[in-house]
Amino acid sequence: MNLYRTIAPVDDRVSIEIRVRGRVQGVGFRPTVWRYARELALSGEVLNDSSGVLVRAFGPEAAIAALVERIEREPPPLARIDGIETHPYCGDLPTEFMIAESLAGDAHTQVAPDAGICPDCAQEIANPFERRYRYPLANCTHCGPRLSIVNGIPYDRANTTMAPFAMCRACRAEYDDPADRRFHAEAIACHVCGPKAKLVRFDGRPFGFDQFSMMDDVDAACGLMKNGEIVAIKGIGGYQLGCDAAKADVVARLRQLKKRDAKPFALMARDIDVIRRYCSVSAEEQRLLTSAPAPIVLLRADGAEKLPDAVAPSLATLGFMLPTTPMHRLVLRRMSRPVVMTSGNLSDEPQVISDGELGERLGGIATYALTHNREIANRIDDSVARVVAGRARIMRRARGYAPESIGLPKGFEAAPDLLAMGGELKSTFCLVKDGAAILSQHQGDLEDIRTFDDYRKNLALYTGLFDHAPVALVADLHPEYLASKLARERASADALPLIEVQHHHAHVAACLAENGYALDAPAVLGIVLDGLGWGGDDTLWGGEFLLADYRRYQRLGTFKPVAMLGGAQAAREPWRNLYAHLMAEMKWAEFAINFEELELHAYLAGKPRATLDAMIRNGVNAPLASSCGRLFDAVAAALDICRERQHYEGEAAARLEAMVDEATLHHEDDALGYPLGIPNLRGSGLPYIEPLATWSAVLGDLILKTPVPVMAARFHKGLAKSIVAMTRKLAGGEDEAGPRRFRTVALSGGCFQNRILFEEVSRRLESEGFTVLSHAQVPANDGGLALGQAAIGAAHLINSNNIRTKNQREGSASCVSVFPDGS
Repeated sequence: MNLYRTIAPVDDRVSIEIRVRGRVQGVGFRPTVWRYARELALSGEVLNDSSGVLVRAFGPEAAIAALVERIEREPPPLARIDGIETHPYCGDLPTEFMIAESLAGDAHTQVAPDAGICPDCAQEIANPFERRYRYPLANCTHCGPRLSIVNGIPYDRANTTMAPFAMCRACRAEYDDPADRRFHAEAIACHVCGPKAKLVRFDGRPFGFDQFSMMDDVDAACGLMKNGEIVAIKGIGGYQLGCDAAKADVVARLRQLKKRDAKPFALMARDIDVIRRYCSVSAEEQRLLTSAPAPIVLLRADGAEKLPDAVAPSLATLGFMLPTTPMHRLVLRRMSRPVVMTSGNLSDEPQVISDGELGERLGGIATYALTHNREIANRIDDSVARVVAGRARIMRRARGYAPESIGLPKGFEAAPDLLAMGGELKSTFCLVKDGAAILSQHQGDLEDIRTFDDYRKNLALYTGLFDHAPVALVADLHPEYLASKLARERASADALPLIEVQHHHAHVAACLAENGYALDAPAVLGIVLDGLGWGGDDTLWGGEFLLADYRRYQRLGTFKPVAMLGGAQAAREPWRNLYAHLMAEMKWAEFAINFEELELHAYLAGKPRATLDAMIRNGVNAPLASSCGRLFDAVAAALDICRERQHYEGEAAARLEAMVDEATLHHEDDALGYPLGIPNLRGSGLPYIEPLATWSAVLGDLILKTPVPVMAARFHKGLAKSIVAMTRKLAGGEDEAGPRRFRTVALSGGCFQNRILFEEVSRRLESEGFTVLSHAQVPANDGGLALGQAAIGAAHLINSNNIRTKNQREGSASCVSVFPDGS
């Protein structure tokens, strides 16, 4: 029987082709369109192709208009529509509305992120009358694995790690039924035909469930954790390590075995009610916890019940998530307390995804592993988010968010395909294709060889998934970043132009891009506060005020450059920054005369002062850095919050934030904030934030034995005031002749993940009449760097017909190796 016919216009009936672009594959888009078209009595077809979803429909013009409107207004829960185009269609169409086979071709669509378990699947696995009752790998088009199992596109079962599992008759019926929510759910499975969960003991010894009255292997994992065991659990994007978070001795053992001295552990709880016993949860935080991405959410640890300090040492927040998969949900069914659910790895290594590595890498940490035989194709960490100033902000962008694309702003429509390589720490990379930026999942710190290997593997994966052929590469200006070295190698091997971008300019551009700031819009003041980055003058920057757009920047102000004693060692040992700051302000004799009674004096006197002073005097292994992050370290060391050594990046600043006394912070007397001056640097004349008065006040407070929380609040308050004062000085206008130099301020850099600093600075800037742009979709830290690099690279390449090599420093452009003519 021929179901197709050539359609000719009749009365008011028309034939139209509808192109839908965006995240529209693997999310139930075709069955949704099929259902809408059937309800509107249209004929035609809907199919996947390499550009997204293609709809061809025939019927009354009003009904087709209603179809387009409904597609726009009521897409499936996990879909994101970036654009809809309509064109007349003159080819053959089915006599009724059908779902057609996928078409291959060049990739112009998006791979969906993995999604946490949906309410329907959660209900099914808990219902004894459902055939997927207690099935730990249940999923549908509204939830489940996507990027973690995909090997290629289109996103069809044959291109995923579900390919080895032939569907049973019942699953096949659901898969083929457009009215079923599992229609073309590529990971569809059940007890009969799908992957199986299995509990294994690493030492191979036999074990049974009877002693704990356990129902099955999954339930056994819960019983084991309740009895003090550490269990490796196969999550959606990698193995995790779980244990009872209420058992201090078990948490301490996990820290020791995992070699994770102090970095906070992530927690998982079976429901919101359990979380509320330990943390307050706002409406926005609850929305974030229960959203499809299901990230770890940082919450204030101010509940009636407390967990051992070893879970998040000396911090005021706990990172909670809800069960992300059916297996997690079933494991926690009988667990009334939170569990630690941290990445399955030794500290700083990438998490384990291969069953073949499981015993070797995790057998020395966990006794048991709850695994299954569906392979993880791609490693994806848990995402981390926090609600700051009433808005959800991503701090680590991975599971649930990547590889969702970010549309580039107005003016970037003609951007060519390019690849931005990102930074060294918290690394990501970014592809530009079809006017959008595709930011990878969090890769980690590339100094670890396993992480760097995974970074290179993911570069190849994304190249294939998105059929990407860059015309140029973009990298950080730093000469020693591994990602930048790889970019130089690839540029040479593939004869591609290489655009090198100044670190802090990339931060500003990332903030502009995610806020949709147009390519040709006026320059903004970018305030970038972080640890450090390679500056345009070949020194280390880290507290910068840049007048910037996508094509160029000008350094208008900075923080006082202070020696980093021991170079990179200073980032690990806060006392080094404290000593350097004090010696930059008052020298040892003045410090000893005025503050000899302090314990701090005795502490620093015990350090190798003669060597340290020689390093500063001779500039040997003591590079100057205008780093806000190192100022935080120095203050934390002075207050003895984190003095000798940081166990993870940002520990000193995080502990300092946690100590803040909110009453002092919000007191109406602004004079409570420590003072900082704004003189000009000799030579360059560049205004800078001078902390001399702050150090005098800090040391005075130590003599007066002022409570540390009050001192922490005074530091945050004073720093925020000085940042706004610098902004006001650089803007001019209101207190001087002429208009303001800029009216928009972009806040970026890892220091702005400090809730208190961000909220104080943004509130004060807005009260001064500035428009404040900030991060939400991508991290303010180096996890967003690649997006900014991509935007700068695209801006330089647009409308450029020839690219040449030239060294270029700040003041014109941050593109220092290659840049378009006329920039």
